Amino acid sequence: MNRIKIIVLTGVTVLCLVVAGGYFLYARGLDRAMAAPSVTGSAAPSLDLAAVLRGPHIVFRSTLLGTGYDQLAAVPLDAPGGPRAFSPLSCERVYATRTAGVCVSADRGVVQTYALLGLDATMTKITNTPLAGLPSRARMSPDGTLVSTTTFVTGHSYAQASFSTSTIVRRDGRSLGNLETFTTTLPDGQQLVAADRNYWGVTFAPDDDTFYATAASNGTTWLVRGSLAKRTMQALRTDAECPSLSPDGKHVAYKKRLGNRTPGVWRLAVLDLATGQETLLDETRSADDQMEWLDDSHVLYGMPRGGSQATTSDVWVAPIDGSRPPRVLIPGADSPAVVRM
Repeated sequence: MNRIKIIVLTGVTVLCLVVAGGYFLYARGLDRAMAAPSVTGSAAPSLDLAAVLRGPHIVFRSTLLGTGYDQLAAVPLDAPGGPRAFSPLSCERVYATRTAGVCVSADRGVVQTYALLGLDATMTKITNTPLAGLPSRARMSPDGTLVSTTTFVTGHSYAQASFSTSTIVRRDGRSLGNLETFTTTLPDGQQLVAADRNYWGVTFAPDDDTFYATAASNGTTWLVRGSLAKRTMQALRTDAECPSLSPDGKHVAYKKRLGNRTPGVWRLAVLDLATGQETLLDETRSADDQMEWLDDSHVLYGMPRGGSQATTSDVWVAPIDGSRPPRVLIPGADSPAVVRM
């Protein structure tokens, strides 16, 4: 009988030690998890914004859930996946150069309104220009003197069968007019004068005159090259949208409608401007974004996550020669702008 009691007592003691040990490991693991940076960004360490902006960096809109969601943020160019610096500005779209930046902001009152905030080199607001419609795109010329914005006047997606846009270019804050007032020549030599014509997704060349954009009418889209001085645009090819000119000016990246021109289904592509050769990127998912160039051989683009994380996007990077598969460069981010200094 005493032997049985001893066995039972020993078993209980061992069980208690196992439970205590397990709890210790659990508690230690919990402490470590609480001390580690949060994947939602609410507890992630942040950098000093001024220090990040002094060197090569990437400015973007943070989409990590928690503190800093939808705020303008920046990371060092050589550490894009690490801690980020935050601005107090909340933005729908952002872009930046070495000398200036823009933030498309939303005032979510009873009637939601939008504005284009002009920023200086420190990403501090210096101007505030009201925008009519739902913002879609915002870009700057390399020297920061030109700014383009696209808003939906009707509709809210390029995947819709019917929508209307307003795309305006501003020089030093002064409007140069809506692109609809420019003369557009189609590949057959005819001028695009249809009432349903739309323009969006401007990208600028360094000469502060040449630009590329999207023109659309009756279900067809064209990549166009324009001149601000002449107020003209020439269509170069069909089924190309939201262009982005490479830093060396040799390539244009864009989202390409598939052969069946299904609304809302795109593949990312790059056009060699000298040879006219078009290359589809290895990204097989449909991407509705205006790409940015990390360098002359890699492009960046925002891609929303799926399911319950649909409000979070990541910035992906892909080589234009297909030498490596696309990968996440900046988690919890979209609307990237590379500032090389």
